[in-house]
Amino acid sequence: MGNVYVLDHPLIQHKLTYIRNKKTGTKEFRELVDEVAGLMAFEITRDMPTEEITIETPVTEAKTKILSGKKIGLVPILRAGLGMVDGILRLIPAAKVGHVGLYRDPNTLKPVEYYIKLPSDIEERELIVIDPMLATGGSANDAIHSLKKRGANNIKLMCLIAAPEGVEVIQKDHPDVDIYLAALDEKLNEKGYIVPGLGDAGDRLFGTK
Repeated sequence: MGNVYVLDHPLIQHKLTYIRNKKTGTKEFRELVDEVAGLMAFEITRDMPTEEITIETPVTEAKTKILSGKKIGLVPILRAGLGMVDGILRLIPAAKVGHVGLYRDPNTLKPVEYYIKLPSDIEERELIVIDPMLATGGSANDAIHSLKKRGANNIKLMCLIAAPEGVEVIQKDHPDVDIYLAALDEKLNEKGYIVPGLGDAGDRLFGTK
């Protein structure tokens, strides 16, 4: 079964407090999500393989390390996932970015796919699926199914916050996918919202209601 990592670094937790606060406005919310995504990227890339090469410094010859192995692909789930992409790209500028568009049917709470565009070589890349909220798990679950159907075989899931119900769905359907969170919250309410949560991430990122 995939591992669940809750990234409890003090800087992540500090910024997450302001992200949760309903008084935080759109501009500040967007900046904080961007910053937390960058901080989380440090942890999610911790196991990336490296190889040793020889270079010339201004002083002498040195053996140093560079990244090797699989390339990275970022796959934000539209639209809220877009708010976390730039923070990661600042650390991994060579990563390719795909997009999966899903919306949740308000009656069934099931995800409906309306758009997908991916790098042509996803089977060769380590993919990071990005969605700020892992609530029922439906959207992330469906996005991961879509990627696997198209040849992806190395996938991680990155979310700001999650409900236990969503984590359980991903672990059941995708035991090969590790999950990275800034926080694991208490539960879902009767409307499918994470408690205590942060509200609707897409609305707060883009100033919509």
